[in-house]
Amino acid sequence: MKKSPPERESGWRGLFQREQPSLFGEILDWMLTPLLLLWPLSLGLTWFVAQGIANRPYDRALEFTLQALTQFVGVEEGRVTFTLTPQARELLRADETDMVFYQVRAADGRLVAGDPAFPAPPAEAPAQPGVVRLRDDVMHEEEVRVAYAWLGRAGHAGALALVQVAETRGKRSKLATEIIKGVMVPQFIILPLAVLLVWLALVHGIRPLSELEQRIRARRPDDLSPIDDEHVPQEVAPLVASINDLLQRLKATLSNQKRFLADAAHQLKTPLAGLRLQAEMAQQQLPASGGDEIERTLRQIAASSARATHTVNQLLALARAEAAGQALPREPVDLTVVAREVVEDLVPLALDKGIDLGFESLPPAETLRGAPPLRLWGNAVLLAELVRNLADNALRYTPRGGVVTVRVLSDPWGGVQVLQIEDDGPGIPPAERERVLAPFYRTLGTNVDGSGLGLAIVHEIVRQHGATLTMEDTHPQRSERRGLRVAVRFQAAAG
Repeated sequence: MKKSPPERESGWRGLFQREQPSLFGEILDWMLTPLLLLWPLSLGLTWFVAQGIANRPYDRALEFTLQALTQFVGVEEGRVTFTLTPQARELLRADETDMVFYQVRAADGRLVAGDPAFPAPPAEAPAQPGVVRLRDDVMHEEEVRVAYAWLGRAGHAGALALVQVAETRGKRSKLATEIIKGVMVPQFIILPLAVLLVWLALVHGIRPLSELEQRIRARRPDDLSPIDDEHVPQEVAPLVASINDLLQRLKATLSNQKRFLADAAHQLKTPLAGLRLQAEMAQQQLPASGGDEIERTLRQIAASSARATHTVNQLLALARAEAAGQALPREPVDLTVVAREVVEDLVPLALDKGIDLGFESLPPAETLRGAPPLRLWGNAVLLAELVRNLADNALRYTPRGGVVTVRVLSDPWGGVQVLQIEDDGPGIPPAERERVLAPFYRTLGTNVDGSGLGLAIVHEIVRQHGATLTMEDTHPQRSERRGLRVAVRFQAAAG
């Protein structure tokens, strides 16, 4: 079937279009294209120079012929005469390639001898006796080179006669052509050789890239060590540095994942083993014991199941927080609203444990009238998880009858918001406040169920939001139950 023009055009484009850009091809194109464009310009310049070279010897010969003809110009009885000897005529006819014309005219314009169709000199050329001039002209429909001069007489200020000699340009064109051939023929050999040398130079120049590719392909899948950039070209060094940075981040991510899996397996092993043991005990006690033993065992199973569920939820929260750091969706968030909603959700847990859970916003909302509203540029879900973990930790470690306070301090003009959570618990010794931010680390002697992941999740969310976290005693004057005050400082933006 015959293709239509658009189909044929798209076929040609598909034939020559590269599917993927080639660095080698781009460099080769940018090097050869100027070379191929400059070649015609070189031809033109060579032709121009060859014309000048060819004109010089023949111009001198033409001037010699003109001077020879002026020897036959004389004056008899006041009239200009021209007597050409047979030897001079033979001299004019000696050239077998070009034709030579001559003309002698008196000062008044009378033709003395020669070809009457000879073109006159340009009007702007002054009649200066004894000065030989050259010009290009057309005679008998042929291009000619003309030498002319005005002759004077001793003791006479004006011109006596005009002598002109013209010669066709055959020898000149032939000589210019020979010069161009002598120059351009070697270029037909040099140009392909130059293209070959450029191609070989590019192959040699990009060889380090090929070697780098081979080194990367030869690596084992688990080898995340930095690429050696000692023998890498300077232009490729930033790329290698970027790859090394990516490898370092990837190594850190994989290390976190391995540590997460190992810690998760270790932490889930204990509650799951307890569930299995309690279930076996319940099965053994079912026919022999009464209902009280079975009820106690089932309560223990429920507690172990709750601990396992809490651990799994904390592990998922930590994984979600670490994964969100790679592409954290952000939006303007009102920290006061987020903290208040979390406190409202935790009120039933506080009532069940007999703890006074309160929320404060300082300064109060009514004193902030006229001030620009504050918003955090962050992730609302992760910020809620941060408040929830800090408040849940405080409720877990505060004994019955204690007080837990969640407080949001705002400075609209300074663009700062601080989240504070205080409790009446045992607190954390200063020496352990850095260590509790690591996953699965728990302070000894607290006798409180937990997974050791809450503060690790808080630390990760704080890091992702560019905030700072500090810990201090709530009641430093007490010897026991000094409590803990956790403060997270955010840089907010007005409006």
